[in-house]
Amino acid sequence: MDWWMIFLFCLLPVAAFLYAAVGHGGASSYLMILTLMGFLPEDIRPSALLLNIFVSLISYLNFRKSESLQKDLFFSLIIFSIPAAYIGGTILLETTIYRKLLGVILLFPALRFLSFFPESTKPVIERKVWMAPVLGILIGLLSGLVGIGGGVLLTPIILMLGWANVKQTAVISSLFIFLNSIAGFIGAGSLDFDLPNQFWILIPLTIFGGLLGGYFGARKFSNSALRYLLCAVLIFASVKLLIN
Repeated sequence: MDWWMIFLFCLLPVAAFLYAAVGHGGASSYLMILTLMGFLPEDIRPSALLLNIFVSLISYLNFRKSESLQKDLFFSLIIFSIPAAYIGGTILLETTIYRKLLGVILLFPALRFLSFFPESTKPVIERKVWMAPVLGILIGLLSGLVGIGGGVLLTPIILMLGWANVKQTAVISSLFIFLNSIAGFIGAGSLDFDLPNQFWILIPLTIFGGLLGGYFGARKFSNSALRYLLCAVLIFASVKLLIN
C-alpha cells in the first residue's frame, strides 16, 4: 500500500467525524475515497451506504438530544424518498456516467463546509403540501443511484428555503440519511455484490470517527483546519472525476 492509499485510509475517519458533526453520514466522502482507491461502482455503492448507515444513526442519536425532530417536514420528505432510494439502488450506472455524476455530487459537501450556501431564518418560500414529497423523491432516487443518503443535497436546500434552523436540519437530515441509506443498500444488494476485503478494516475506523463527530458536533464543536482539508480533497476528487 503506497502513501496515497494510506492517506485515503486515514481520511475516512476524518470524513466520518466532520460529517457526523453536522448531521450527515459521509457517504459522498466514502464514495470519493473508494473511487480514488480504484473500486468499481458495484462495490463502492453498498460499501459507502453501509458505512453511512452506522454514522448517520450515531449522528441522529446525538443531535436528537439537543433538538426535537420536526415531524411534519420529515415525514413529508421521507415517505416517498425511501421507495425512490430503493429503486435507485437497483439501477447500476455505467462506470463513466457514475464517475461524472459523483464528481458533481462531491461539490455540494465541499461548498457546504465552506458556507457557500446561504441560510435563512425565515421561510423564503412557503412550503406547499407537494413540495417536500417531490423533493424527497428526487433526492431519494439520486441517493440510490449514486450511493449516498441524500443529506448533502437536502441540508443546503432546507436551510436556503428557511424551512428549519441548523439544529433542526441536522436532526432531519441524519434520520433521512439513515433510512435512505438502508433503502439504497437493500436495493443495491439485489445486484449480488461482494464487499472488498479492505472494507472490513475501514468499518471500525469510520464508526469511531462518527462517534466522536456526533458527540462533539451536537455540542457546537468546529475544527476549521479539518474542514478545509476535507474540502480540498473533495474539490480535487470532483475535478479529477469530471476531467478523467
